[in-house]
Amino acid sequence: MRKLPPLPFSVKLAYGTGELAAAVPSSLSAFFLLYFFTSVAGLSPALAGGVLMFGRLWDAINDPLVGWLSDRTESPLGRRYPWMLIGSVPLSICFVLLWTVPPVETQWGLFAYYAILSLFAFASLTAVQLPYTTLAAELSDDYDERTALIGMKSAFSISGSILGLVMAQIVFDHVVDPSAQYNLLGRLSAIPAVFMILICEVGTYRRYWLVHASRPKLHTQKQTTSLFSEIRSVFKNGAFRKILGLYLCGWIGIQLTAVMLPYFVSAWMGLSESHFARMALTVQGTAIAMVLVWERVARLSGKRTVFMLGAPLAIAALLLLLTLQPGDVVMMYLLGMVAGTGVATMYMVPFSMLPDVVDLDELQTGLRREGLYFSAVVFLQKLGIAVALFASGTLLDLTGFAAEATTQPTVALWTIRLLLGPLPAV
Repeated sequence: MRKLPPLPFSVKLAYGTGELAAAVPSSLSAFFLLYFFTSVAGLSPALAGGVLMFGRLWDAINDPLVGWLSDRTESPLGRRYPWMLIGSVPLSICFVLLWTVPPVETQWGLFAYYAILSLFAFASLTAVQLPYTTLAAELSDDYDERTALIGMKSAFSISGSILGLVMAQIVFDHVVDPSAQYNLLGRLSAIPAVFMILICEVGTYRRYWLVHASRPKLHTQKQTTSLFSEIRSVFKNGAFRKILGLYLCGWIGIQLTAVMLPYFVSAWMGLSESHFARMALTVQGTAIAMVLVWERVARLSGKRTVFMLGAPLAIAALLLLLTLQPGDVVMMYLLGMVAGTGVATMYMVPFSMLPDVVDLDELQTGLRREGLYFSAVVFLQKLGIAVALFASGTLLDLTGFAAEATTQPTVALWTIRLLLGPLPAV
């Protein structure tokens, strides 16, 4: 294998920029979509959660399919770039429509509109997000450089969440009509996706082909097995199964907290929407700062150590959220900072281990199957959001939560508090 020059910072920066194409729309979906469906569009919590679960069931098909096809794609632009370019335009269109309230009055009419739209929205998100994520394993063969790439991706992922929250704060302060608020947010978050992908592709293109040239067998290998045979083969990798479990548990916990945060801040703490945005910014702002710190720790002591140090901090903060009473605003923000310190490791560590698993698989099989491996993790990322939304919506519906009510049933308030902290901690 030909020795590669060190990975330039400009390539890391360009790669990180591509994360914004999916991170901003996805973060707004995680924080606001259930609330939008129930409080603005008028769907019942159960049907609203069902829309998201329906889309994720579709992801169970299209995620591995796109990963498998992108592994086999041959084009002058390489394996991943054509998918990113083609998917970015429908991604923008679909996410604008997803935040639009259609002129439909019945519950099942609304459900049908958002369920069908989610099929196209999530398919286009897969076409962009999966090949983009896979690039981390194709821009360097160095252990530490890959950690740095994933660290940059994590930083931009959290930055995308922060950007979405800042936009939400500004829009909420200046636009009165709720329907117009979320429609504007959809346009502001989705339309720039095309430009973020272009910046990523231009900035990483030369490096991609340098790595490709250093791996003479990367595109000459023959992959003749079927999709299902390759999926079975991938899941026989024990190290991969452990990373999937690590990521799934951590990500579902993060998403449950994100989904319930608006309800906790407003229904339990009795605070305005602006406090919700500030609390979310506190968590995400701390996380993005700590990504840089944790990357340094990983270089000195390894990725496993980073996770073992960070995860307990997030668990402790989530458990302590249950003890908060209305009026404990300062403590709420302090716990948000502690949680952000731990959450940073959940963004960073599992993804940074994945390229090493891909290398192990190549040693064992002779195949480069980044697309299939990353598709499983990307699917779990989206599944985690869907499970959080579906479970939250269903439980809120069962406990009698009513979006238009000024006071909520005691059982609904306890459900909100348990879903925000203790359950994600477990």
